Amino acid sequence: MFFNKTIEQVLEEFGSNPITGLSQNQSEVKREKFGLNQLTTKKPKTLIAMFFAQLNDILIYILIAAAVISALLGETSDAIIIAIVIIINATVGIIQESKAEKALDALKKLSTPKAIVKRDGQLNEIPSEEVVPGDIIIIDAGRYVPCDLRLIEAANLKIEESTLTGESVPVDKDASLVLPGEDIPLGDQKNMLFMSTLATYGRGVGIAVSTGMDTQIGKIAKMLDEKVDDETPLQKKLAQLGKYLGIGALFICALMFIVGVLQKRDLFEMLLVSISLAVAAIPEGLPAIVTIVLAMGVQKMIKENAIVRKLPAVETLGSVNIICSDKTGTLTQNKMTVTKFYADGKLGAIDSLNINHTEHKLLLENLILCNDATYSENSKTGDPTEIALLQAGVDYSIFKDDLEKTHKRIDEIPFDSDRKLMTTVNKYDNDYYVMTKGAIDNLLNLCTKAYIKGNIIEITPNIKKDILAASNNMSDNALRVLGAAYKILPSSHVEIDSLERDLILIGLVGMIDPPRLEVKDSISLCMKSGIKTVMITGDHQNTAFAIAKDLNITNDSSEVISGTELDKMSDVELNNRIESIRVFARVSPEHKVKIVRALKSKGNIVSMTGDGVNDAPSLKMADIGVAMGITGTDVAKGAADMILIDDNFSTIVAAIKEGRNIFTNIKKTIIFLLSCNIGEIIALFLAILLGWATPLRPIHILWVNLITDTLPALALGVDPGDPDVMKYKPRNPKDSLFKGESLNLLLNGLLIGILTLAAFVIGAKYYSGDTNLFPLFPGNLSEDALKHAQTMAFVVLSVSQLVHSLNMRNEKKSIFQIGLFSNKYLIGAIVFGILLQDFIITVPFLANVFSVHSLSLMDWSFVTILSLMPLLLNEIVKIFKRSSSII
Repeated sequence: MFFNKTIEQVLEEFGSNPITGLSQNQSEVKREKFGLNQLTTKKPKTLIAMFFAQLNDILIYILIAAAVISALLGETSDAIIIAIVIIINATVGIIQESKAEKALDALKKLSTPKAIVKRDGQLNEIPSEEVVPGDIIIIDAGRYVPCDLRLIEAANLKIEESTLTGESVPVDKDASLVLPGEDIPLGDQKNMLFMSTLATYGRGVGIAVSTGMDTQIGKIAKMLDEKVDDETPLQKKLAQLGKYLGIGALFICALMFIVGVLQKRDLFEMLLVSISLAVAAIPEGLPAIVTIVLAMGVQKMIKENAIVRKLPAVETLGSVNIICSDKTGTLTQNKMTVTKFYADGKLGAIDSLNINHTEHKLLLENLILCNDATYSENSKTGDPTEIALLQAGVDYSIFKDDLEKTHKRIDEIPFDSDRKLMTTVNKYDNDYYVMTKGAIDNLLNLCTKAYIKGNIIEITPNIKKDILAASNNMSDNALRVLGAAYKILPSSHVEIDSLERDLILIGLVGMIDPPRLEVKDSISLCMKSGIKTVMITGDHQNTAFAIAKDLNITNDSSEVISGTELDKMSDVELNNRIESIRVFARVSPEHKVKIVRALKSKGNIVSMTGDGVNDAPSLKMADIGVAMGITGTDVAKGAADMILIDDNFSTIVAAIKEGRNIFTNIKKTIIFLLSCNIGEIIALFLAILLGWATPLRPIHILWVNLITDTLPALALGVDPGDPDVMKYKPRNPKDSLFKGESLNLLLNGLLIGILTLAAFVIGAKYYSGDTNLFPLFPGNLSEDALKHAQTMAFVVLSVSQLVHSLNMRNEKKSIFQIGLFSNKYLIGAIVFGILLQDFIITVPFLANVFSVHSLSLMDWSFVTILSLMPLLLNEIVKIFKRSSSII
């Protein structure tokens, strides 16, 4: 900390001379000690490391074991298909992970290419990487700050720090300040300059106190480099599901092995059965399908003006219950705007100003002429406050260029941070108008008269009281207040020191970085949807509260807290109070991370929006980080999960709606796949338990899981969304994926399994010539009869699952109510799946690979009836569900 030390103390600490700077030898020694002035990044993962990381999953281990056993037993086709599944899943994972984190690279690019330093008494322009602590750095307008500096000189110096602190307007700097204490927010350290901020006005000289990773930007880089738990709720649930399925598969295999030993079956046959059960227990296509559904969701998001950088973010959006939003540029327009004025003794909105009133017109002319900014349709340059004043004139068709041609500037007194005033002298016909603007406290002391209702009158105590009341009213609403005054001179030849004396007050204007017009409605919709909006900003507390109040984030000032108060709170204290705080003001990057961590500790799913460098660590820490696409820095975009193309807060709400629908569709997909796999397990388990032949071969199950299941699962992933989805509260991320679906899952799995066994038994009896009812399954089947029976079971398993996908579209509504063809992709998937199944059993080569037999017309009749049963029975159940909900 150097903001609380005098210039002499800092110079002495670094052994530097403000006149000569460091010597070349000193700079080399310091470079050896402190290193280059650049940010470091961690070593990226190799492709091989990423590949093996993708294999670190219990489901993959089981599949690898199944592939090895299949290969050893000569079941080459099974082993190849399993290997393809593993490679596809690993490849998809690598593609996602290889979209490497670019935040630190973007931070490195923020460093300026050149810096002006004093070395051996000479001014030298050197690469910024060569700057060392103790260097004397020269800063002028338009130059980026190369490292963290303690100012030793400053002349009207203003620094744009919004990307680091969130401050809306450039900050006036003062080298002479020595700030007491240790808890001074970055935005209030007015004797310090920080790496990668921009000088917009004036000049300064500073001593380098921190370089590279020791700068404030470096601290952000370190936070970005920290590993955070970035698994989404769905990823965690799928990982947990994988463990359960893996344990279940091993348990079933062991149980079947015991059953086989007791039944004195062949050991080789039992190994094949075990492989079949392991394969049946695991929906091999599930990870790839979820990834693909999320990827398709990403394409939908782009249409909503949101670019998703990380696929799981699509799903996470659906469970977000807190949006932490940066104020500047996110909730507000990041553009200072005049909103109120005071003239003629009245306070009003700027759009009620009457240009036909002399006082009103003179007020605007004063603010436009006494102004160094430029304004055109394509370019706006200068201080944001002055640009806002020019914009106010443009709104009334008063343009600076035209006005200056008519009223040429003759003389001026530039703005000074001590006076907080600026004055120009402009020619009005034969007279010369002195135009002065600035802070109302300073300006009012220079005014002896006021221009009220066409009359110039002496400022009485009552008039002064009214003026200050209007100023305080605007300040209480977090407006930045500027006063305008003038006087008329018969000649321009006057002493410059006498220009700012005996002025006539025209009026005041109040300005603020206003809220985005559409944000208020979006926040209201969030509130109705059970989503809380929290504002986190680097701006002052009263400004933050005024914006929050205007947007209906909070009306209670006790729900606003400053960064200084935050520093005094322990993590436990913050965790206990975090739910009642709606606005955090004057915060640092470390504070933002602390806030997000506290919110997450309460089980919240947190979204953080922002655009500046200061937002990057919290964007990464949040469950989903959302960066602004237009005003956002590369650092923020690199750290975020999602980028808003239009910088519109309302786009977040649209994205959340899409995210909720996508999660619902993913849930449909998972329930569908698991119910199908349960059907496969039941068919195999019951057959072995009853001492029957194996109804399905491992390759049959792999085919169904990879192809027949996958097509409708993908189609369910793009099912049309629920238009009322934003009327519901966010789902609890702790809720089971199967909440409300467990019974449906088990019953449909049981139904598919029994139907598959029924087909197997019918096929076996029909082709063995057994006409007896008992035993259910005939003994001593010929190889051809067994192949026929397995083929019928294979087709029923496949087609019944295809038909079952129609049931998954809605829990209560009939498929005919929601429209049989309202999801054309699903109908297409069902038809295509049936054609593929027919293709396999009719093409000789494929039939030989899959060990299946062509079916007769009679066989297809049995198969069709059995396959339609899931749809028929579910439609009957839905009738009762609908009637019970009405009652």
